[in-house]
Amino acid sequence: MVRAEGLVKVFRDGGKAVRAVDGVGFEAIPGEALGILGVNGAGKTTLLRLLSTMLQPTEGHAEVNGFDVVREPQSVRASVGFLSASTAVFGRLTAREMIELFARLNGLQGRGLRARVDETVDRFGIGPFADQLCDRLSTGQKQRVSIARTIVHDPPVLLFDEPTSGLDVLASQGLLEYVEQACRAGKTVLYSTHAMHEAQRLCARAIVIHGGRLVAAGETGELVRSAGAPDLERAFLHWIGRREPQTIL
Repeated sequence: MVRAEGLVKVFRDGGKAVRAVDGVGFEAIPGEALGILGVNGAGKTTLLRLLSTMLQPTEGHAEVNGFDVVREPQSVRASVGFLSASTAVFGRLTAREMIELFARLNGLQGRGLRARVDETVDRFGIGPFADQLCDRLSTGQKQRVSIARTIVHDPPVLLFDEPTSGLDVLASQGLLEYVEQACRAGKTVLYSTHAMHEAQRLCARAIVIHGGRLVAAGETGELVRSAGAPDLERAFLHWIGRREPQTIL
């Protein structure tokens, strides 16, 4: 489970305070992919970085898998797989070595490590380039390696920030199918995306963030119906015009 209450993150830009996340609260439960929707600069990535402990909140409280993100950061990190939009690969490692490195960093070893790496390589179609150096891979291939190293240790909580960026149609489908399977297995997934068709497919519930603030939250279908829109994309455009938070039950 992931729970946030009144999360605030303030950055200093010269002498100006910028509230990148401004009082955001929500709950995501096991077996669910919660959509995090917003335009570029809305605060989605900052929110995920707060939950992953890459950043500390200025105000507010958050728990991931029952652990406080400020008081218990090591336990939070052991519980999550975080794919950031800025996730990079190490150019001098092969794709397989990259995945194996993160498996080891997360405590896997011996036969279990090898089996898990092989399973992850197969799942995301990395086999044909598994032994190539990462700096020789295409953008889409690097993204597949980044996804694989995010999930190789089988964490209970997954934080995905634009995970299909750079992927072709087939690789994107493989990722979406993995998220669906992860939810069926009881994992908690936070899924930040610009692709509204992905959110509509994967996410029973969603939150909409605009200007760092939560402007709508609820079941995806209700967000669409309450906006009087034919689909989630046009509902999203409706909701980001709002200034007061709206919860659709």
